[in-house]
Amino acid sequence: MIERYSVKDINSLWDEYNRFKIMLDVEIAVARAWTEAGRIPEDALKDIQDHAKFTVERIQEIERKTQHDVVAFVSAVAENVGENGRYLHLGMTSSDILDTASSIMLRDSLDIALNALDELDSVVMSLATKYKYTPCIGRTHGIHAEPMSLGLKFLNWHSEILRDRERLEHAKKIISVGKISGAVGTYAMCNPKLEARVCELLNLEPAKVSNQILQRDRHSEVLTALALMGSGLERMALEIRNLQRTEVREIFEPFGAGQKGSSAMPHKRNPIKCERICGMSRLLRGYALTSMENIALWHERDISHSSTERVIWPDAFNIAVFMIRSMTKILSGLEVDEARISENINQTDGLVYSQRVLTFLLEELNLSREDAYAIVQENAMKTAHGEGHFLDLLMNDERMKDVNKDSLKKLFENEFYLRFVDEIFGRF
Repeated sequence: MIERYSVKDINSLWDEYNRFKIMLDVEIAVARAWTEAGRIPEDALKDIQDHAKFTVERIQEIERKTQHDVVAFVSAVAENVGENGRYLHLGMTSSDILDTASSIMLRDSLDIALNALDELDSVVMSLATKYKYTPCIGRTHGIHAEPMSLGLKFLNWHSEILRDRERLEHAKKIISVGKISGAVGTYAMCNPKLEARVCELLNLEPAKVSNQILQRDRHSEVLTALALMGSGLERMALEIRNLQRTEVREIFEPFGAGQKGSSAMPHKRNPIKCERICGMSRLLRGYALTSMENIALWHERDISHSSTERVIWPDAFNIAVFMIRSMTKILSGLEVDEARISENINQTDGLVYSQRVLTFLLEELNLSREDAYAIVQENAMKTAHGEGHFLDLLMNDERMKDVNKDSLKKLFENEFYLRFVDEIFGRF
């Protein structure tokens, strides 16, 4: 990941040294399991535990000759162990160590993402609670629809975050598996008990069946869960972008002291943070697609998936966590213009109350739907063309002469649209 979007704790988890360290943890766990089974002498295990070390530089030096990273890794460690280094990698194939180590790294990356998501959700819920009873205009197709609660916008985001969390937790369960089953998954040079013990030591579940690798639908579930979460973050960011538009001006992302919006136009205050999140979500969806294409491999495996995974796994988590933490900062500093929100509700001179008027005419005057709709629509079109406020036009319509004027005025009150807000919040 480029430095601009890298995340320190994700980078630390996926850097070369830590990757090899986790691979070494797997090797030592296998050696310990073999020792417990009586295959490796106790003194050899102690020798491995005490002296199994490596440097990334030495591994890379060996790999330039062998053209195989796992062979280079095992050789670099073994030469530090000495004679008992021959017990390293006993009965294993490269993917036993690679896939088991990758499961640990993906699992731990998901923990980082989940913790970040919890922090974001806390901020979202504080906004939902703060603006629970704040009326705002709801929009469909980008057009004013009816009044609603601003808090419900944020509560809706909270609901999606909960689903994102469930998906990430499930993906964590699916990926928290290891395999020490040999070249084609038959345990020819090891045994299932060994695999079970190694996985126990590493806090993983043994795969019920594998071939040379863990099947990539597991890894794709992780990337797909991240992509879905990213799409949810994009939805939040897009809403803020729309509400910050010049014509709307209801909600603004933070704008720091000294920040510039344009090199040419000093007045600009662009929602660049939210735009960045929208762009990054496209990367996550692309990585998810690549992970799906990695599922179908030749026979018991080929390595067409390997090169992509070296990129998409660390990059996807860098992007995902960067997006989550960025959105947390945006929402923590969100500027809400309540006066402008109130102005916008009234922008259409009462047209947003048309459905309530229609229902009132149907129920109170016992008009047919066609007649009631005609009254409401005709006056609504006059209002839209600047001929007067919707309420005033209705009051002066001859067809409305029998309507109680006070009852008609009450149809234009925002509190009506918030009467079930507490019940909706109570579901959470």
